[in-house]
This record gives sequence, C-alpha cells and structure tokens, in this order.
Amino acid sequence: MSRRNQVRRGDKMDFERYAVYYTPAPDHPITHFAAAWLGWDVHQGRSQPHPDIADLPQTVDQITQTPRKYGFHGTLKAPFYLAKGKTLTQLQNAVDQFASSHTAFEMGHLRLGTLGHFVALVLAAPNPHFTGFAAACVQDLDGFRAPMTQFDLNRRRAAGLTPQQDAYLTQWGYPYILECFKFHLTLTGSLPPDHVKAVAAALETPMTPLLAQPFWMRHLTLCGQSRDGRFHVIERFPLAPATD
Repeated sequence: MSRRNQVRRGDKMDFERYAVYYTPAPDHPITHFAAAWLGWDVHQGRSQPHPDIADLPQTVDQITQTPRKYGFHGTLKAPFYLAKGKTLTQLQNAVDQFASSHTAFEMGHLRLGTLGHFVALVLAAPNPHFTGFAAACVQDLDGFRAPMTQFDLNRRRAAGLTPQQDAYLTQWGYPYILECFKFHLTLTGSLPPDHVKAVAAALETPMTPLLAQPFWMRHLTLCGQSRDGRFHVIERFPLAPATD
C-alpha cells in the first residue's frame, strides 16, 4: 500500500498557485469546527455553514471573509506560482521526498492568540525544532517557486517588513522564516482594534476543549489555488513515523 494520502484533486482542477501547509487531520474536531467557522472546508473543497457563536461584534461571515479562501491552515511554504519547466507531479514527488526524510514530531499545544489585528491559533510555547523544520521546507522546495512579481513583492512589503524580513522575502519568497517565523492558523481577517479581544473571547468557549491535547506534525499538506481563489488540498504526505 502506498504511504501517500492522495486526494488527486489536481487531476481534475487547474490550479494557479501552490502552497505547503500544516493542516490538522481531516477527522480532527478542530478541523471540523474551523471549516465551519471559516465557511470553507479545504480538505473537501466545499463551503460550510457557519456555526452560531454568541457575543460576536460582527457576523461570522464578515469576520472570516478574508481567510476563508485559504481554509484552516498553518503556512510553511507560502503560496507560489510554479517555476517554468516544473510540473505538479514533480512538486508532489518533491514534497513526498521531503516529508519522508523527516520524522513526525510533537509541535506542542495551540492556544487562541492575536497577531496585530488578527485572531489566530498560535503555539503555546516556542519550538525550535519546528522552526528549523519550517525553514527547511521553505528552502528545500524553493526550486519549484517562480520568481515573485513586483506586484507580489510590493504587496508583501506593504505590511512593513524589517530589513531581515525583506532579505528573506527577496531570497526565499517569504519574509517570516528562521528567527522571523511565527507559526499560526488564521481565524479572522483584520479586525477593528476594539473587536479583536471580543472575537477571541467569543471563541474561547467552543475552541478551548478542542485544544486540550498537544498537536503533532505528522503530515505535510500540498494545496492548490483554483481560479476562483479558493484553496484545495491536493495531497497529504506523511512524515516518517516517530519512534519511542
């Protein structure tokens, strides 16, 4: 039996960009909740009805409009156009090889947090091994990334980058790697300052029980962005099993 978890959505869809993400297992309770919260199930490639959450300052649809198209994920290698001469099959094989050359590891607990005007799940404690793994993913797969356009460079720089982040952006196509890496799974778009804490507080009750156990990096998820802007899981690649 193949070690790979193939969805093979790439056989049926024409993708514009690709990304390598962390996604919790499709059957994990946090996956089901987040898919409904965002309104998009990246694993199934379909919309989901929003949950009824009390005490929100805006509707769930308004709060999640921006991150909806990406689905529930943590970025490892940010969305990129495929380099000239490279194919999706070659990319799949490369991600598979990368995953199989690394052993599954415990990421740690996740908690609700804020990043500027966004609400997201973040690591409860730093994990240097995870930081190194994420950097290797960005660097080892970079041969599949087409050079960034000036438009995309300007869009990234509009967020206000440090000189080091700008150097990483120029070299690797993503500013937040190595010491600048801040792993997160986005739950909202940019919110008014007085709404950030209210949304985080409203999510505490439904999400806290789903975060009781530590999370593991057991798979890498290759996603593709379809022409309507939505991301879909193409294939999940297992890391080598952890040994006691």
